[in-house]
Amino acid sequence: MPKTTNDGASSPPDPTLSGGVDATVSAEGGGRSGRSGSSGSSALSSGAGDGSEARGSADSAGSVGEPGRRSDSGGRAIAARKKQYVIAPRQPDGLQAMSFQPLQFSALEQALRSSHDIEVVDTVGPKSVLGALADGMGGSQGVLVARMTEQKAAVLHQQGQGRLLVEQDQHLNLMEPGLRQPALVTGMMPAAAGGPVLNAVISVVGKDGAPQAEAEVSLFGSMLPASGVTDANGQVTLSLFGETPDSVRGLYVKPKADYWSFYQRDPDISTDEANVVGLRALSDWPSLAGFPRQRAYGWGQKAMRLDQLPGNYRGQGIKIAIIDSGAATTHANLRGIKAGFDVLNKKTNPDGWDQDTLGHGSHCAGVIAAADIASGIRGFAPDAEVHACKLFPGGQISQLIDALEYCIDKQIDVVNLSLGGAEVSEALEQQIVRAKRAGIACIVAAGNSGGAVQYPASSPNVLAVAAVGKLDEFPADSYHAQTLDQNVDAYGYFTAKFSCFGPQVAVCGPGVAITSCVPPNNFAAWDGTSMATPHITGLAALTLAHHPDFQTPQYKARGAERVERLFQLIRASAHRVSLGDQSRTGFGLPDVLVAVGLQTQAGQQPAQAVAPQAATLAPMMAGQPLGGSLGGNFAGLMGNLGGAPVYDPLALDMARAQFAAYGGWPPLHVGAFPLPKPYNPIMW
Repeated sequence: MPKTTNDGASSPPDPTLSGGVDATVSAEGGGRSGRSGSSGSSALSSGAGDGSEARGSADSAGSVGEPGRRSDSGGRAIAARKKQYVIAPRQPDGLQAMSFQPLQFSALEQALRSSHDIEVVDTVGPKSVLGALADGMGGSQGVLVARMTEQKAAVLHQQGQGRLLVEQDQHLNLMEPGLRQPALVTGMMPAAAGGPVLNAVISVVGKDGAPQAEAEVSLFGSMLPASGVTDANGQVTLSLFGETPDSVRGLYVKPKADYWSFYQRDPDISTDEANVVGLRALSDWPSLAGFPRQRAYGWGQKAMRLDQLPGNYRGQGIKIAIIDSGAATTHANLRGIKAGFDVLNKKTNPDGWDQDTLGHGSHCAGVIAAADIASGIRGFAPDAEVHACKLFPGGQISQLIDALEYCIDKQIDVVNLSLGGAEVSEALEQQIVRAKRAGIACIVAAGNSGGAVQYPASSPNVLAVAAVGKLDEFPADSYHAQTLDQNVDAYGYFTAKFSCFGPQVAVCGPGVAITSCVPPNNFAAWDGTSMATPHITGLAALTLAHHPDFQTPQYKARGAERVERLFQLIRASAHRVSLGDQSRTGFGLPDVLVAVGLQTQAGQQPAQAVAPQAATLAPMMAGQPLGGSLGGNFAGLMGNLGGAPVYDPLALDMARAQFAAYGGWPPLHVGAFPLPKPYNPIMW
């Protein structure tokens, strides 16, 4: 659950925030009824001067840990640094019931900039008149990004009286599963002297013994693991403290590109000579024979029947944004990507979106829209207009809000979000709602922690995607085999161990051993809900471009109703896979031919049009805010209203309503799908 706004700090509000939100409210001339004084407002008023008295009190209280102060023993004492916060007016959806007027963005910005101890580092808002009016609200949307102490943030939040969002600008993560350590690995560090040390040289080679540079190698023992990257000779030396050859539990190798990963449980490690790992080339696998010289469909694309789609179904006229690590246009399959936005470097190099140092965004882009050329792979929608928004490495909530603002301005149709954060963000949710009202469908990875669905996939305003794998689509000695769980159906489909689960999961996508593009002009097979989500994004683009519903006036017009109809068609096109709990797969694996309207799902009625009230659902934050994280006075006020909606962070009520509307989980119908032969476990 979300933490408190000030990260759990129990210190009293800092009285040195002069002006603050009181100044903003005064500038507006009202909006609150029956407001009484409080300790927070008194503290704010007491600091309305230069703040010297308050600062003197703080100094005399003994702030030895304040940044920059010298300790008695010499040197610089360690203390908490200033943190970056996202500050935004709470939008009217959650305020009208209290007869509150939302804070005006311009007045808020002026108040914050006038405070000597708050540094406004960025302003994110509509990039044009089109963006300002995109959601039909005509309001003054935007967020401020500012640096301040936790105490300042606490005062600011309190003085907002429920009309102001003050959230720490949390860092986001790409949805690629981390390496799972073998069981019983502990975090203990043995003594530096006297304990055993295992030094092992790992040599990684490919075809014809060619050394593989920049391969990630990890050794696992009973305590801390050792990891490194191979040099130009394909070698790396790893040292495990407190281990012997007999206590090594696992060896993992992840090549940079063009080869399958490798994992060996209980490896026989030598300390006297190099330990050679011979990798298999991707093209050695039967389904990828001749790859990449000869074009191939990925197993996931074939499982969704993309290879059976008529050749003129290519996503024409649809705009797709991939908010990720960029897209390497040096890749032959990605040269058609002509537009983007480097959010990380928007002030210095906004066109740096085509530099992808991580490869993650390029991998997603390949699945979605790789060019239909003679080599490599073919994406779902090769004729769609793709925009690459670079958010990684180091992306934060405020920058994701900025990237979505770009999408609103460019009238993007579908956004791929293979990312997530540790906590729910109301400021981001407001932006997701704006995007949805502007007709933008957000397809989001459920997460790779193996736990509950992460945010923003847990939002009811997006389509959350879990990951499944399929047997016989990767070598048994690759790390992909470690993602297998016991829920394997008769056709070899299984739910991936790492995939998050919960009632918010709408559908699942192929997310194990997915081969796609990586820089500069190579291919790699990766796992993750990050890889599953682009499959559904590509399918969404095809559905918008070619399903008859979106040629009618009702759904051709951009808006939330159009987005809800798209989500409904994707869910209705899915069929059950795996034997596991359906909270791990949602309605199942979507089918391209059904989603674009060429076929009807066997045994199911066509999806009904979404009711207008469902299409214009209030955002998930419309009622009571997030517990202690964003609550304070606003939570108490909302509690007194009695009839106010309650914030549902897991969207349980919405999930139940969805399941009821669709008659529960759809049954497993295989008649319409040319499924492969049942999996023979003896061959594994």
